[in-house]
Amino acid sequence: MKRLCDHCHLEYEEEALFSEEIEGQKRYFCCKGCQGVYHLLRSSGLENFYEKVGDRKLAPPKENFLESSRFDSEAFGRKYVKEEEGMRRISLILEGIHCAACVWLNEKVLYQREGVIEVSINYTNNKASILWDPQRIKLSEIIDSIRSIGYDAYPYDPRLQEERANSERREYYTRMVVGIFCTMNIMWIAVAQYAGYFSGMDATVRHILNFASFVLCTPALFYSGWIFYRGAYFGLKHGFVTMDLLVASGATLAYLYSIYAALSGIGETYFESVTMIITFVLIGKFLEVKGKKSAVDALDSLNSQIPEAVIVVRGEERISLAPEEVEIGEVVEILPGERLALDGMLLSSKALMDESALSGESLPIQKSMGEMLLSGAINLQYAVQYRVSKSLNDSLLSSIIRLVEDSLGKKPQIEKRANELSRRFSTTILSLALLTFALWYGAIEAGFERSLVVAISVIVIACPCALALATPIASLVGLTESIKKKLLFKEARFLETMAKANLLLVDKTGTLTLGRPQVVREQQWGEMDRSLWLSLVQKSTHPVSVGVASYLKMQGITGIREFLEFEQIDSKGLRGVLEEGEILGGSLEFLREHGVALGGYEPSERTLFAVAFQGALRGVLELEDPLKPHAKESLEGIRAQGIEVVMLTGDHFAIAAKVAQTLEISEFHAAMNPLEKADFVEKMRQRGRVVVMAGDGINDALALSKSDIAVAMGQGTDVAIAVSDVVVLDDSLLALQEAFSLSHRTYRFIKQNIALSLTYNALTIPLAAMGYVIPLVAAASMSFSSLLVVGNSLRIKKG
Repeated sequence: MKRLCDHCHLEYEEEALFSEEIEGQKRYFCCKGCQGVYHLLRSSGLENFYEKVGDRKLAPPKENFLESSRFDSEAFGRKYVKEEEGMRRISLILEGIHCAACVWLNEKVLYQREGVIEVSINYTNNKASILWDPQRIKLSEIIDSIRSIGYDAYPYDPRLQEERANSERREYYTRMVVGIFCTMNIMWIAVAQYAGYFSGMDATVRHILNFASFVLCTPALFYSGWIFYRGAYFGLKHGFVTMDLLVASGATLAYLYSIYAALSGIGETYFESVTMIITFVLIGKFLEVKGKKSAVDALDSLNSQIPEAVIVVRGEERISLAPEEVEIGEVVEILPGERLALDGMLLSSKALMDESALSGESLPIQKSMGEMLLSGAINLQYAVQYRVSKSLNDSLLSSIIRLVEDSLGKKPQIEKRANELSRRFSTTILSLALLTFALWYGAIEAGFERSLVVAISVIVIACPCALALATPIASLVGLTESIKKKLLFKEARFLETMAKANLLLVDKTGTLTLGRPQVVREQQWGEMDRSLWLSLVQKSTHPVSVGVASYLKMQGITGIREFLEFEQIDSKGLRGVLEEGEILGGSLEFLREHGVALGGYEPSERTLFAVAFQGALRGVLELEDPLKPHAKESLEGIRAQGIEVVMLTGDHFAIAAKVAQTLEISEFHAAMNPLEKADFVEKMRQRGRVVVMAGDGINDALALSKSDIAVAMGQGTDVAIAVSDVVVLDDSLLALQEAFSLSHRTYRFIKQNIALSLTYNALTIPLAAMGYVIPLVAAASMSFSSLLVVGNSLRIKKG
């Protein structure tokens, strides 16, 4: 004889279980773990958990958990735990969550523990956010509480979500491919059936075609359509009707009736309608799932910016440690080309840092002993040492990544028009179909078969294919067109959000400008072989030197001389020695330090590269970071669409003012750090503005993530592109203008499609309810409405 375990509800032979009498009733358990959890729930007053879980089977409690004390280690805390006003917060993934009852149980148990302040468990991804008082309870004790009721917990890490997102996308893709295959083949059979309906068909041939349709329809309904059955089940379980229920019920009724019609030879089969219903709506679902993968990729890309190891100097030893293991006050050595993981104070005499990803400045910055080094910067020359002043969790790069992660999680989801209507629409149609069946069967006394056919006609003709396709098909056409325009929208919904935007915030360096200094003016004094200038700057990779070298080559200067001596003085200039004498190139201050008389030359706001030979000033080149082609026309085109343009930059006021004046930008903000940019975005959104932010560096990443739509220029940093919603592949401002135009056009057609589908339903549902439309015509009509929506969406291409 077999019995169920009174905790996990798994079935065993009675002799394999052990029993215990509790309050006069014999209880059976499969293991000590289940017995312990049962007693724990009873002693905690949580025995109604078994009423909530019903007959669902649970996993017996694990016995071989990892040691929970590791959750209290300092290294673990630095990596996963956040401080909040004396409290601590952690995000955990709970293993073993099967249903809403499991969520209820975990929350109840944790809230009973003294020191647990807040518990929030997301059933969709099993992610738990827990806030606790470390003075009253340890994290390991919280983990033990979770494990005591048969579940397990491990720290949430965005990298671990990659596998889950990929798995979900593969599942949808496989189901969609099966549905498309079945639909394409069954439609060939349907053509023959439609022809036979009007011209006659031999019974044997008809039975063969019906059987072939049944074979193709069955996997489409129960494999591809399983997603809709699952969604309908969970919707009903939580007390509401979804479009999934309408799709599943309409397709199932049509499928069952078609089997009856095929076996009895009475009426027509509608297997092709079933496959079309499932496949068309599933394509829309797949487009949504692709968006989840983009968010996971963005977080993974951001986290990959933090180096996995740093070199810590302890006396004469150099030890490689994970950044979270480094203590404040320790000395870290950073080699040329490496990115800093931790903030700290420079101990070496000097360092040349590339902070372009943080500040947006295109030029490297010279750091002197005692100055602060920021995580995220790249060391360009020499091995340098610095003293760590902040832990990994508090350093700038980690702070930006953490805030971006939070912003991505809280980014508002724009509800499509079709989804806003679907719940009410689905409930209404199901109610109308039941009412129609009741009237025809009871009042009109038309018989069960006739009443069922009319009810199915109502459901099939109203099945929201056109409504479901209204947004994804128009979005798909818009996305296809965007690729042709060198634009990449990471999710279809961003087209709609961008169409509603009324404020564009733009970074300067790399967004409005090229991000590469170029010579705009040259002055010369006396005669000098300009190939010596080229020989000097060719020895350096500094952006100014690269800009000067490019300019000289464009002037047709050739010939490279070898120097007897060469020296590069960081952030100052270059020095070379030839047989003819010494040549210097760099800032005016650098030349002055070497005794070169500058005469009456007036300094400029531009970046200067002065050249001296044999102790005399020979020339000065003035460089600027030029505006991108068509920058002014593009911004004018964006403003013409009713969008205000504001510039945010980390550059100095004078440079920002000149760019703003040239581009006719009335409002700009200069010398802003990443947090100030993000705060500005947040303030604009609080005022009700729909904000688009365009940028290209880590300094823009936080502001990008805070905006409604984040646009990354194609030549920007990987971090900016990772957190963006839209990428301008060709780095052009004309493409940015086209992104707004295309979004407005696509959104206009989305609204037209929704209007078309609702108008179609308003006209055809009454006809079906009155019995004027048989399921065959209903299916054809439903297909026609879908084709109408598709055809209208294709008009997006015409502009």
